[in-house]
Amino acid sequence: MTSEVPLRNSLLFRLLVTSVLISLVSIGATAWLTVRGTTVAIEQERGQVLADDATIQETLEGFAATHSDWQGVERTVLDLSRSTGRTIVLTTRARQTIAASHRPAAERLPLNESAVIDPLHVAPSKARSIDQAEQASRIDPRAVGPYRLPAEERAKLRRLARDEVDCLYDRTGVRAHIVEEASGRPTLHTTRTSGEFIPACRSKDLGTPTPTEAAALAELTGLVRGCAERHHVRLPEPLTIALGFRVDGDDSTASSAVVDDCVEEGRREQLATYVAPAALLFVISPPRSATAAFDLSPAGTLRVLVTTGLVLTATVAVTAVIATRLVRPLRALTHAARAPSGRHVRIPVTAKDETGYLAAALNDLSERRERTDEQRRVMVSDIAHELRTPLTNIRGWLDAAQDGLAETDSALLTSLQEEAELLQHIVDDLQVLAAADAGTLRLRPEDLDLRDLIKQIVSAHRATAQAGGVEIAVHAPDGLSVHADPVRLRQVLGNLLSNAIRHTPPAGRVTLSARRVAGAVAIEVKDTGSGIREADLPRVFDRFWRAEQSRSRRTGGSGLGLSIVRQLVRAHGGDVSVASRPHVETVFLVRLPS
Repeated sequence: MTSEVPLRNSLLFRLLVTSVLISLVSIGATAWLTVRGTTVAIEQERGQVLADDATIQETLEGFAATHSDWQGVERTVLDLSRSTGRTIVLTTRARQTIAASHRPAAERLPLNESAVIDPLHVAPSKARSIDQAEQASRIDPRAVGPYRLPAEERAKLRRLARDEVDCLYDRTGVRAHIVEEASGRPTLHTTRTSGEFIPACRSKDLGTPTPTEAAALAELTGLVRGCAERHHVRLPEPLTIALGFRVDGDDSTASSAVVDDCVEEGRREQLATYVAPAALLFVISPPRSATAAFDLSPAGTLRVLVTTGLVLTATVAVTAVIATRLVRPLRALTHAARAPSGRHVRIPVTAKDETGYLAAALNDLSERRERTDEQRRVMVSDIAHELRTPLTNIRGWLDAAQDGLAETDSALLTSLQEEAELLQHIVDDLQVLAAADAGTLRLRPEDLDLRDLIKQIVSAHRATAQAGGVEIAVHAPDGLSVHADPVRLRQVLGNLLSNAIRHTPPAGRVTLSARRVAGAVAIEVKDTGSGIREADLPRVFDRFWRAEQSRSRRTGGSGLGLSIVRQLVRAHGGDVSVASRPHVETVFLVRLPS
């Protein structure tokens, strides 16, 4: 790996690229939101404009339907102009001004009118379907003409309507309300279906045309007959036109569409003198200053580009400053890690962010590595020291025998064999520890009777104990079993037992006991020997450690036995601990999972 980080992998470069992308996305999102908001505002304004246009047209059509001419329409035009903010001009078909909210605008009319105000030819309702629009009347319902009822007839019909409302409530509990049509005729409306109007409550007089309506319908009948004659259509006899302008009678011989057209034409002819003549409507929107905000001139475009450039420049500058502060401690970490000295240089922790945590973690790692290196050096030194003595003895005796200073008798061979066995013992122990450290120590567990196993181990060490005047006692119940490797478990208990015998003076006692505890089996090796000082207890299981450094390895062992005990117990999933009172007792406790 090179000392310099490639530009494409540099944290500074990636931060700069990220900041530029974020800036571009932010600018794009802001532009999109602006355009979207402007579009929504324009659509809302357009909807308001359409609503205002519909209101203006509806109001002026109502005026034309209820007046025989346009006199007095100026006040209505001015009120509509003030409420909508629009310029309104009303002219004849020849474009002669009838009324205008702003006189100058009447002199500069647009080429096309906004709408034609004609109550006898209105547009079908947008709320209706296409089929309903084709069948609906094109005459404004407010244009009633000769069908407008006088006050006496209105009062009579209202009394009949109130009687029907009272009857309906008394008999069915349904409340109805009276709505007066444009002609003054009352109609009943209820929130329920029309089936609620029972026949007993219906008034025949309420549905019968009044004298005024009868005269107007008779006039309309004559107009329909004249239309039918012109179209050579035979009408049903007798011809009766009911309220609602429906033709009653058998019309099987006549074209229903032609009859309906004749009724519509007759109504227009009948109402022509009661409504205002058709007029042209011009609705002009005033110029809006808001359009200047959407200037797309070169100057406006330049302002947008300059603003975008400033945003990008500021973003890159801020990112460069922050990235430099972030990269500086990382570079210090890199230089410290690549220091030429053998020991790792401690990195000063100057921040409490992620970089500071990384520096602290690297310092801890460095300290652990130094401790590990120191332990490795000590271990190599201890191994060399342990192997040097038996090798020196073997070489000394061989040199003496070769020089004729020692006889090669059985005593010499026995001494050499003991030194070789000591070397073999140390090498075997080191192999066990190496396999345990590497995780390659293989166990062959099986169900064992713990009492029998303890007896075998005691039998193997009883001669040594008797030679030292040490008593061995066993306390283990029958039927106590454990799942473990018999060879390795014998090695564990053998090391503990031999260690206890070696440190117990004559007339002392060593006790092996086993019992079942919660979820485990506990094995204790207790002796009444010299014991271990409290300060030395944490180092008991260290390799090549002896409580008395002055002891020889012939009386103190190789210093690997207890380390092997701990590794083998851990390999079985258990643990080992020690407690000691000097010159009273020492207890090693092994816990194995049951």
